[in-house]
Amino acid sequence: TTTLTTQVCVAGGGPAGLMLGLLLARAGVEVVVLEKHADFLRDFRGDTLHPSTLEVIHQLGWLDQLLALPHQRVDQLALDFGGQWVQVADLRQLPVACPFIALMPQWDFLNFLAGKTAAFPGFSLRMRTRATGLIERDGRIVGITAEGPDGPLEINAGLVVAADGRDSLLRDQSGLAVEEFGVPMDVQWFRLDRPADAGELPLGTIGAGGMLILLPRGDYWQCGHIVPKGGDAALRAGDFEVFRARLTALKPEIAGPVQRLGGWDDVKLLTVEVNRLNDWCREGLLCIGDAAHAMSPVAGVGINLAIQDAVAAANLLAGPLRDGPPDLATLRRVQARRLWPTKVTQRLQLMVQKQIIADALGATKAPRPPLMLRLFDAWPWLRRFPARLIGLGVRPEHVESTPQPDLSTPAEPPIQPPPVHSPR
Repeated sequence: TTTLTTQVCVAGGGPAGLMLGLLLARAGVEVVVLEKHADFLRDFRGDTLHPSTLEVIHQLGWLDQLLALPHQRVDQLALDFGGQWVQVADLRQLPVACPFIALMPQWDFLNFLAGKTAAFPGFSLRMRTRATGLIERDGRIVGITAEGPDGPLEINAGLVVAADGRDSLLRDQSGLAVEEFGVPMDVQWFRLDRPADAGELPLGTIGAGGMLILLPRGDYWQCGHIVPKGGDAALRAGDFEVFRARLTALKPEIAGPVQRLGGWDDVKLLTVEVNRLNDWCREGLLCIGDAAHAMSPVAGVGINLAIQDAVAAANLLAGPLRDGPPDLATLRRVQARRLWPTKVTQRLQLMVQKQIIADALGATKAPRPPLMLRLFDAWPWLRRFPARLIGLGVRPEHVESTPQPDLSTPAEPPIQPPPVHSPR
């Protein structure tokens, strides 16, 4: 067993883990981030960078470099209720550098962040290294055990951060209690070819018994088909042609691309969960992102809420960490800062799931837009309110100014993403 010692060990190289590690290293804290995969190439992840996340990158001075990567911009959000378009949100008036959502593969974003960490000597990213357990002494978490490409590791740390997602092993081993909220749906993710002459389509289509999300990504759509909770198994047990017919009935304009969809191997299931830890921390351990609160895919805010957690944690913990391991009261300040935004966001998501999505899944004909959405459509000035909630969230965080090394020659990302045509 190889033994390492660091100030902070972060389990999980996703958006929350990489951003927290980067910001702490930028503030002069020694950080080790563990990522269990060999690269970041996982498809059908949160690929929507909202204005709140783009503003964080802007505050770091890297916005132009990030936006040089391939992406698509969305500055207005519309829903199609059985052929009736409803404009829901207009992001163009938000008081930020980027009043739009950038649709970018998550592997590009993570490679970008990983490349930036090379400027900070206190940062270490260990790929193919999986956290396997917590090390506890006298009631305090003092490190983790892990398995890397060269064998077992023992990492001693003044603080362990669980950013290892909604199935967090470290959270489960910590004994922290999770509160679950029922959800009526799951999501089937897949890609469809996007013809060069394809017209503008709304991001969401709601029809009789179903809902379809179409995220434009250059020459393809990243698609999410909303099904009742547990409904994926029933669909897979039937003929794939029934699935094709279901998609075509929801959105006839995609009939051609749907016929080119290969089969069930091309359709991945996202099991939707909404939950939240009652306590995000204990002595020596902090949970952030999906490890602290699994979000619904409604409005695509999960990745952006995780980034906000990371920024708040770095702002609150960087100073104390330079003086030694933070005490429990200091860790609880992170939860106190981020709990209210999490609760509000989850309540709004659950309301949308109950009042719009659940009704649509049980309908035998295309549902009528709810009154609130009709008001947004009728009075454009009202759209600024959902735009702020979706684009900036509740209590957006700001990166604290910290002296940093010369970044005039930015480091190249260590892992190059594949072309978008690569089969997944």
